[in-house]
Amino acid sequence: MVRKVIKVDNLARVEGEGALTVTIRDGEVKSAELRIFEPPRFFEAFLRGRAFGEAPDITARICGICPVAYQMSSVHAIERALGVEVGGELRELRRLLYCGEWIESHTLHIYMLHAPDFLGYESAIAMARDHAAIVQRGLALKKVGNELMSLLGGREIHPINVRVGGFYKVPDRARLREMIEPLKRARDMALETVKWVAGFDFPDRSRDYEFVSLRHPEEYPLNAGQIVSSRGLAIDAADYETHFEEVHVPHSTALQARIRGRGTYLLGPMARYSLNFDRLPAVARDAALAAGLGRTCINPYRSIVVRAVEVVFACEEALRIIEGYERPDAPAVPVAPRAGVGWAATEAPRGMLWHRYRLDEDGTILESRIVPPTSQNQASIEEDLTLYLKDWVNLPDDMLRHRCEQTVRNYDPCISCATHFLDLRIDRG
Repeated sequence: MVRKVIKVDNLARVEGEGALTVTIRDGEVKSAELRIFEPPRFFEAFLRGRAFGEAPDITARICGICPVAYQMSSVHAIERALGVEVGGELRELRRLLYCGEWIESHTLHIYMLHAPDFLGYESAIAMARDHAAIVQRGLALKKVGNELMSLLGGREIHPINVRVGGFYKVPDRARLREMIEPLKRARDMALETVKWVAGFDFPDRSRDYEFVSLRHPEEYPLNAGQIVSSRGLAIDAADYETHFEEVHVPHSTALQARIRGRGTYLLGPMARYSLNFDRLPAVARDAALAAGLGRTCINPYRSIVVRAVEVVFACEEALRIIEGYERPDAPAVPVAPRAGVGWAATEAPRGMLWHRYRLDEDGTILESRIVPPTSQNQASIEEDLTLYLKDWVNLPDDMLRHRCEQTVRNYDPCISCATHFLDLRIDRG
């Protein structure tokens, strides 16, 4: 028996710390383990005993790349527990803040983390030596997303302006409209990005994923909608735990999620796009079709194209919101503490993020549960590796290692987000 083990001790160009082990025997991939060894961070425990108003600032610290997703999920869940509904311009401003995060996060992934895989560079820095104008375009596009986050969130990283009920401060109309021209330029750059990445050489790999994402009756999902799947699931966020479960695997500090009785599923841009193509604005739909995507995408290596299409959407949606914006009378709606349980799901750049909170009558958080997208996708990543690498097993080790890392980076995994909890059980026989 010929046995080969491919190890990647530290995955590069992903957020957080993880490793990968692929075991090959007699030319067949026997196992693929994405080992998330970054220490558990216990944010759910940190939240217990804190006032509900502290949740947005605490959860924002879970991730420096997608803090808005954690803030939005926490405020929506807590508002549900408190019987509060935020609508009108405040709701629109929340979508706008989310657009900023999608622009900066997706652009970072496309230009700095994933494109080097397709163009044969070890890093974005190496890529910049030959493609300086392209990298500069990526930085300029990301900057617009950062500016939106700073304007609405108070700063680019770990925003501090989000609160239960709305915001601490909202911009006036004139200040917000200053972003129109930068966003128009960003939309043009995003359209160029779609054309650029559509020309990459993509491995011919696909499989029948069960896609899961939010779906809203009228809009492309950011922070509202039912949880739906490509195989008929359609539930409220309150029913997530009835249909989904998390399990502990020995090689990871992140719990892995399954659909009860069905198995693994896929979150993120490919799932959102395939389940919500009809909700995209025309400019994004046209760009996607011109790039050869069709109405669905089941090749994970083409996920970089879908991300670029979502940047076009985020720019267009931001322009729509700003052009129709009128400053609300107050930055937040009144909120009063009460006992209750609230659930919410929003769409982080990497996929659906789910939160649940149980509050005491004085508004103290008694219990919280956070299910990040990367921990939900981890099992699907391992399945991709097992299935897709079979035609590459005879490659030299360094080339095979590159294919392994590229496959993981299809998901833009946020490993720090995933290490939210570890249920440790010791069996001493």
